[in-house]
Amino acid sequence: MRIFVVCALLTLAACGSDVTPEEQTRIDEKAIAEVEASQIPPADLVEPQMLSQTDFEEHDMYGVGCGFVPEGGGADPIAVTFLDDAYMKIDDSIERFAPDPGSAESVFGTRVRFDGARHSMQLDLTDREGEQVGMETMAHDARLTMRDGRDRVVYEARGKATCGS
Repeated sequence: MRIFVVCALLTLAACGSDVTPEEQTRIDEKAIAEVEASQIPPADLVEPQMLSQTDFEEHDMYGVGCGFVPEGGGADPIAVTFLDDAYMKIDDSIERFAPDPGSAESVFGTRVRFDGARHSMQLDLTDREGEQVGMETMAHDARLTMRDGRDRVVYEARGKATCGS
């Protein structure tokens, strides 16, 4: 509707002016681009919440994978990645992600990138060697990045990914 109004106004303005057709085309294209740009909503920033033991139990979030805790966060992770899926808690709701089969493999065969219904997430281990913190558990420096459907970053944090089985 807005585009129609803009085009109609531009057409009326062009009727009595000394603007060449090429100049008018440039003016029209600029006006249309401005209207279209104003219709794209801003990125909706995300604030992930810590996953509780109840969340793990209710959603059967167990297996080989990694749990990410941001710097300055608590002891509980805000994201977990497994071989077949990944999870985050956003606005008191658990969001499930599917592994992106085209992304690189991380430790234990998990993927680096996961896709969800509203967001995608990427867990990059910036320290591939890690530090042993348990019999079958390694801690890695890591970065978690979330993007919206328009590929805009809506959350990014550095922290630790604890990986194991």
